[in-house]
Amino acid sequence: MRHDDITDAIGNTPLVRIDPAVHGLRNIDLYAKLELLNPFGSVKDRAAWQMARPLLAGAPADATLVELSSGNTAKALALLAGMHGLPFKSVTNRMKVPEIKELLLLLGAEIDELPGQSECLDPTDADDPLTQMYRQVSAEDGEFLHTDQYFNERNVEAHLHGTGPEIIKDLDGRAPDYFIACVGTAGSSTGVARALRQHDPDVEVIGLVGAKSDFIPGIRTIDEVQQVGLFDPGVYDAVETITSDDAIDGLLTLVRRCGILTGPTGGGAFVGAVRVLRTLDPLLTSRKTAVFIVCDRVESYLSYVRDRRPEVFGRPPRRNSTRTLTDAEVAAAPALDARAAQCWIASTNALVVDLRSPYAFQALHIPGSLNIVDEVFADLLHAGLPISRHRPVLLVCPVGEKSARYAALLRRMGHPDVQSLAGGVIAWRDAGLELVR
Repeated sequence: MRHDDITDAIGNTPLVRIDPAVHGLRNIDLYAKLELLNPFGSVKDRAAWQMARPLLAGAPADATLVELSSGNTAKALALLAGMHGLPFKSVTNRMKVPEIKELLLLLGAEIDELPGQSECLDPTDADDPLTQMYRQVSAEDGEFLHTDQYFNERNVEAHLHGTGPEIIKDLDGRAPDYFIACVGTAGSSTGVARALRQHDPDVEVIGLVGAKSDFIPGIRTIDEVQQVGLFDPGVYDAVETITSDDAIDGLLTLVRRCGILTGPTGGGAFVGAVRVLRTLDPLLTSRKTAVFIVCDRVESYLSYVRDRRPEVFGRPPRRNSTRTLTDAEVAAAPALDARAAQCWIASTNALVVDLRSPYAFQALHIPGSLNIVDEVFADLLHAGLPISRHRPVLLVCPVGEKSARYAALLRRMGHPDVQSLAGGVIAWRDAGLELVR
């Protein structure tokens, strides 16, 4: 098969049947749509090209293509921009996978890491630096070509006219009975769902989101997804939650049992699909079909897997990890509201440890606080308590969720006087308390 341009190779990815011996379903044929075989390596190739194509045609020589992305969309756009002789800028506040960052730099991308409450954009929050950057890059008379993946309908159209019809074609002109999709920007799940339901209105669509305070690359939590402009709850018959453990379990199953080199998103989609379908399978009286999407490849996530499953790489498991906490331990984590924390710091000379990124810390932080990025703090805890038991400690993060988990872990490890800042830096700011640069 010959192409004159690499973009001609985007789409027409295989639909592969998963062996029933792997998933255990008796009455449902489960298929994986292998979007990892797009030329740039992910499902985002489709949307990136669909969104960028009209902007790149006749673009000024001094323009910069830009997107609020920390992952596959940024990767595809960096390649497309380079093909057209233009620079690409990735704006994000959650560049959490080292391999992705290194790959973007290899591709020539410029990365702007900003502080913010979440990776998703809330355009109504005028104080969020991510929102301020969004407004700057979206200005019509500016220097930027902004693809705007969270609000651009062309993101959805790439799958409405591409991915969805391909699934129907490969199922011999039938839509699947069930479509299970992880929700990120919501472009692929929404576009495919529309295409399938235009063919058969009875298709059931299940959305998968990440558990609160968990992190699965490419999947939003239920709180974050509410901030995505393309997210429409009406698209989904149900929205289910999966965890990072689910994602890695599924990744290992698809890699080792099916020869599918999926990343965590595809692994999570597989586990979520099987979990939902197993409740339906015994009730069926006729054969059904189901489809999930394998979004990208495993190679970019080795550090993500290694951090959560060191034993896979022949390393000992972490002795002290927040992932071993129970819900009860986290709920009982000691926390202080902003004004109580201010008084406590003054009266005890507590050490304030800010777990946010260096960029967020540099932008605004509590006076006298120490910046230890949460991933580094987790590594320190692996070897034991990094802070004297005799020193009171206040842990700080954006909204108080990560700090609560670390406070619970430190208490379990024997630190008697640790607190979490309830509501995080955002609550401190909203209380009108001092922040410095």
